[in-house]
Amino acid sequence: MDRSLSSDFYYLSACNDWYTLDDGILYALAIIQYNYYPFLAIVGVPVNLLTIGILTQRKCGLSKCVTRYLVAMSAADLLVIILDLMLRQIPIVYWGQFQFLRSIPVCNIHAVLLYAATDCSVWFTVTFTFDRFVAICCQKLKCKYCSEKTAAVALGTVTVLSCLKDIFWYFMLSGRYWLMNAPWFCSVPRDVQMSRVWVTIEFLHHILTPGLPFVVILLLNALTDRNILVSSRVRRRLRANSTGETRQDAQMESRRKSIILLLVISANFILLWTALMVLSIWTRMWNLTSVSFSARPPRFLQELGFMLQLLSCCTNTAIYAVTQTQFREQLKNALKYPFTQLLN
Repeated sequence: MDRSLSSDFYYLSACNDWYTLDDGILYALAIIQYNYYPFLAIVGVPVNLLTIGILTQRKCGLSKCVTRYLVAMSAADLLVIILDLMLRQIPIVYWGQFQFLRSIPVCNIHAVLLYAATDCSVWFTVTFTFDRFVAICCQKLKCKYCSEKTAAVALGTVTVLSCLKDIFWYFMLSGRYWLMNAPWFCSVPRDVQMSRVWVTIEFLHHILTPGLPFVVILLLNALTDRNILVSSRVRRRLRANSTGETRQDAQMESRRKSIILLLVISANFILLWTALMVLSIWTRMWNLTSVSFSARPPRFLQELGFMLQLLSCCTNTAIYAVTQTQFREQLKNALKYPFTQLLN
């Protein structure tokens, strides 16, 4: 049996008098992760590749602007799955088989790429939300802003800024893999751990991702919902007064589908990122204030946060399939294609 898995089973079953409830939950989560993370990788990589392939064909009835945002979000999620799930979490869970990583001094480079990809995944969601806000609430700016060219500029700017912002991880962390989340997965020099400057920088990092995106997304969605409700009432009254009937409005139906897609993507992001965001800010405040040890959050919350955050990188395909009829049809055709080729 795998050394790390057997040790977790041993502590969970034979040493229950030695650990607290928090430790027991942590060991139970570790056992779940042995199957959860490999399954997520096996599903997440092909699902995101399939989503990118379907969206780039542009047969889903979505505008070029929206398509570009959704493709970028899927590509960023795919990078997170590779850099975080496959190259970070799985080696940590199966540490017995990945001891050789300790002799490869590239952990700080890995951290820069990982956190830059994560930032892109989060902020691409913000840019998409802002684009839909402009399209629905700012009709004067819609033609100028909601274009494929503007989407490319916005996504490119986010990518560059994310890479520049996360360069500090290269200097903060060492090149040696730690093979544990404590809370970093790289070895950290002692002077960095004791430096309030670095702790403050890291605290600001977690405020920018995902703290600030939470606030921006919630604000934009609230304004978008309010605008749609008001405009829907006005249009219903005008159509009723002019035609004397309340037939289905094609424009409002299009807006309704657009807002459903936006709200489901936003809700998915917020729900699955909340645990990790709260824990990250809580931990960094504990480091900054040096309060009593009892105020430090339980370690199992961090692992649960990672599990939920990585799940968010595999759910967008299901969201598109549920909310977009044409995407669902293209997905069915893509899944049937290998079998039809075999039968022919």
